[in-house]
Amino acid sequence: MKAILLAAGLGTRLRPITDSIPKCLVPIGAQPLLGLWIDKLVALGVNDILINTHYFSEQVESFIETHPHKDIITLVHESQLLGTAGTLVKNKAFWRDEDCFVIHADNYCQNDLASMVSIHRNRSDNTDATLLLFESANPQSCGIVKLNQHNVVTEFHEKVPEPPGNLASGALFIFSPQVYDRYFASLEAGQHYELSIDVVPDMIGRIQGWQVDGHYLDIGTPENYQLAQSLSTEQ
Repeated sequence: MKAILLAAGLGTRLRPITDSIPKCLVPIGAQPLLGLWIDKLVALGVNDILINTHYFSEQVESFIETHPHKDIITLVHESQLLGTAGTLVKNKAFWRDEDCFVIHADNYCQNDLASMVSIHRNRSDNTDATLLLFESANPQSCGIVKLNQHNVVTEFHEKVPEPPGNLASGALFIFSPQVYDRYFASLEAGQHYELSIDVVPDMIGRIQGWQVDGHYLDIGTPENYQLAQSLSTEQ
């Protein structure tokens, strides 16, 4: 299994913290958030990790250079941001033929994701991907999903004023090998695309939902960052 950690964002909502450090390297407890993700993926048996960089890319490069798992990590620099789906198109050779995690590296997750991997491996033949879901206290700011009786995503509502519930997409996927050819092949390399806009709507009815236990949050605001810090000390 492979993994892509999306880590190129500017972190504008987390300023002034991100005026001098990329969001993926902000410390959570004893180590940077990116390090927590790498450790989690290695524990799951992931043996090949790709990380995209842009903002303060030299800091990410320095961190990986001294990381104990640097030999399984590939860094790809984006001089211009390609978006979450644009990065996947640009790096299709890395992931298209194998089960692959796609993770926003600015999220904090307490769960070890072992159950998600198991559910994905035993998913229905009618689904192509597994999506992490969580209950949101602010559903207007999230992508909200509805599921059928088999936990398959039947509706996806991206940041609408009156969402039909609070079960939110964590934007953390496990893609199966057929995902690229079915949903990405028509997208042009080097262009800007977003998963939630340009890909996920076409996957409705083919994504299995998995609701996470424990806290899962975007650390993109000072309030959520402080919450993640507090949660990390409780573990």
